[in-house]
Amino acid sequence: MTEENMMKVFAGSSTGDLAKKITDFLKIDSGICVLDKFSDGEIHFYVDENVRGEDVFAIQTGSYEVNFHMMELFLMIDAFKRASAERITAVIPYYCYARQDWKDRPRVPISARLIAELLEAAGADRVLTMDLHSPQIQGFFSIPVDNLSAAPVLADHIRLLDLKNLAIVSPDAGGVGRARFFAKKMGAELAIIDKRRPSPNVAKVYNVIGEVSNRDVVILDDMVDTGGTLVEGAEALRKEGALRIFAACSHGVLSGQAVEIIEKSKLEKLIITDTIPLNNKVKSSQKITVLSVAPLFGEAIRRINKGYSVSSLFI
Repeated sequence: MTEENMMKVFAGSSTGDLAKKITDFLKIDSGICVLDKFSDGEIHFYVDENVRGEDVFAIQTGSYEVNFHMMELFLMIDAFKRASAERITAVIPYYCYARQDWKDRPRVPISARLIAELLEAAGADRVLTMDLHSPQIQGFFSIPVDNLSAAPVLADHIRLLDLKNLAIVSPDAGGVGRARFFAKKMGAELAIIDKRRPSPNVAKVYNVIGEVSNRDVVILDDMVDTGGTLVEGAEALRKEGALRIFAACSHGVLSGQAVEIIEKSKLEKLIITDTIPLNNKVKSSQKITVLSVAPLFGEAIRRINKGYSVSSLFI
């Protein structure tokens, strides 16, 4: 694949404005397709243009109504495969079920692996995603996976905040690698919150490891769901003497009462990206700043299409 006119980009129903921003970046029109439902809820999809021999990119993110949207993506991929597309790349800005990537107790599924197997079974030849909850999820696939990082976008914005004596804080032990990389990029100190999860979506903070007293801090995580982890972390950091407290997360899931919880918290700002469509509560929040990762995805798609390196985007 070396000719850009051999590329076609199609958008699923979960992508919101992101898919349009990506095609605008690429200076192409979105592929023509029809996504509908039968009266019983079954998904009806068909491609309304020729894709034979084309390099097809199907954009669908794991946002609200995640199960419906993933089934939609599987059907899209199957349709492209049966229409003789030469290569099909599943572009999944937020890879859902990623938190369930190991057996944390007996008799549970490894859901992140199952999603990987279903994508391959549907006919995907490649996956493009961003900030997987665990990088080892790439090993669940036998096809190429490009795991983009929102770090450059987040870092550029944080530099504009002119924070003093900065510390980057990992909200748990599992995120230390991500926070360490980001702290090095920002020339900042590293701190870690010692957290336990007694049950899903419930977090309990026990200790703050590292020096945060009289420092501006940024809690860095791959996603924010209910907001409980960030609020508990902000409280703990404030008790340890932190000054201005921010949070930066790639994926703003923000389910339930998350926006209201964050509005009442010690956080000065929550910075997220547009990998997940935003509802009106998020858009109107004074504490939430949304950055676009469309140029990153657009450039990655262009490089995949032309056979150029994707990893060099972050070197």
